[in-house]
Order: sequence, then C-alpha cells, then structure tokens
Amino acid sequence: MNDFELVIVGAGVAGLTAATFAGRYGLKVVVVERLGAGGQIANTERIENFPGFPGGIAGHELGPLLHEQAEAAGAAFVLDEVERLETDGDHRIVHGASESLRASAIIIAAGSRLRRLPVAERWIGKGVSQCASCDGAFFAAQEVCVVGGGDSALDEALILAAHASRVTVLHRSRTLVAQHAVVDRARACGKIEIIPQAVVEEILGEDAVSAIRWRDLATGTVQTKAARGVFVYAGLEPNTGFLRDMVALDAAGHVETDAMMRTSLRGVFAAGDIRRHSVAQLAASVGDGATAAISAFRYLRNEFAKGGNSDDT
Repeated sequence: MNDFELVIVGAGVAGLTAATFAGRYGLKVVVVERLGAGGQIANTERIENFPGFPGGIAGHELGPLLHEQAEAAGAAFVLDEVERLETDGDHRIVHGASESLRASAIIIAAGSRLRRLPVAERWIGKGVSQCASCDGAFFAAQEVCVVGGGDSALDEALILAAHASRVTVLHRSRTLVAQHAVVDRARACGKIEIIPQAVVEEILGEDAVSAIRWRDLATGTVQTKAARGVFVYAGLEPNTGFLRDMVALDAAGHVETDAMMRTSLRGVFAAGDIRRHSVAQLAASVGDGATAAISAFRYLRNEFAKGGNSDDT
C-alpha cells in the first residue's frame, strides 16, 4: 500500500486545482482518476465561460494544461477506478480496482455523470448519445432531438446544428436554465427549435431510433416527432456510490460540506459539483479545489502539531 499525505479522487477541474495548491503547499499528494485529465470537460468542444480565455478553449486543451500545472507543483497521478473508502484510525484508505492508497487526508472531487433517460436506455448506441461532439457527424442532414434545458443541452444543440438538418430541444420547465448568452445563440440559430414543458415518453424505431413520442405538460397532448438521433443532457448525478455510509450525503447523493469543504468525516473534504449546493460551473470548481486543498493543509498541519487532537479551522 502506498502512503501519501493527501489523496485526491478525481482529475477534473476541482481535483487538478486542489492538486496544484496542495503541491505548492509542500504536501505529498496523489491524484487518482479512472479516465484522464479534465473529467467531463474532455468532451466539451468549446468552453467560453472559463476566466482567462476570452476566445474560449476546448475541453481537451484545458484538461492537459491543468494536469501539467499540477504535475509541475509535485502531484503524482494514478490511473485507477475508486471502489470504496475506508478509515483506519487517523488514516483514510482509498481502495481502487488495482491498488490502495493511504493518507491522512482525502479530497473527493470525483465529479458527476450525465443523468440517463430511462426510456432511452435500450437505444444507447442505436441513435441515443450523450456526446454531440463525438457523434454529431453521424447525423448529417438528419433531424435530431436534444433533451434538457441547461448550458450543456444548448451547447450540444449548437454543435449538432452544424451537422443536422434540424435540432429540436425539449425541456421540462417553462423557462430554460442555461446562461442567457447560450440561450441567445441557440434562439438565433435557424436550425434549432426549443419546446418548453415537454417530456419524452417513448423512443420509437426498429433497429435504430426513428422518432420520439413526447407529452406537452401544459396541454397534456401527446405528439410524435421524427428523429434519427436523441441526445440526452437532462442534468447530472454525483459520483458518490463509493462514499455511501462514509460521509453525509443529501437526498440526491451530493456530499454535504461546510464553507471550507469539510465533510462529516474528519480529514475528508469535497470539491466541485459532487458537493451539495455547488453551482456546477468550472470557475466555482476552481475555487472549491483551492479551498479544499488549503483546508486539507491546515488540517494536516494541526494534526501533526497537536498529536491528532486538532481544531482544523
């Protein structure tokens, strides 16, 4: 078993920021990630709301830059999938599929995953996708639908509009929750139609998607619309399955933290959109990561200075 002062679970924006700060504070830190640098942003074609990039930056460019900065600060990296967290006295042990890592402090920055649409499960890979930049070109000159009303849904609709003949965005609420700048761009695109108060009830087809059946929540009427592709961006679910019964979670599975990113388990911190009340924006994840790393450093300093009986404020 390898020993560190701090283990960070997740190499998204929050985790990589935490790694940079922890390394600069002189901690022996390791980041464990199951995929690669950047987390969810790796498949984001263009990020336009991250400070310092007025022209925007691709997710596959930003992730490696953050990774490089964390590595330069002294952070080590392990490619593994975390399965569970265990306590051993004052130590916390992160058990992965390949190895276990022990430390006195842990930062959970495992992020979230796109919520699946139950009626779409059997159609994944047969016309249903959650990555417009990956699969949009397969639907050239065809009609597609996007399910969701947030930033990701409209960003992906704009990507799809470059390929598809028509993009229909269906969202449950009366109003879109995306940023106004993104909404304005979507409304200005002649290929995108936005339908509020709409819920997809069924996906139709034989070997592949051919249409959707959706309900108008305002009138109760059910309509069928032709679509060769359905792209689902109906919110996020936190990756906290490995934390159950270890730290306090809210009803949706987000980690409960205080303002300093401390969880209910001493020595364990959380950062990014995995935690409760996160606004799920990259800039906020940077702040969370920095705060969590500083909190972990203060916790470790006080633990060693006071022989384990610390006030980690």
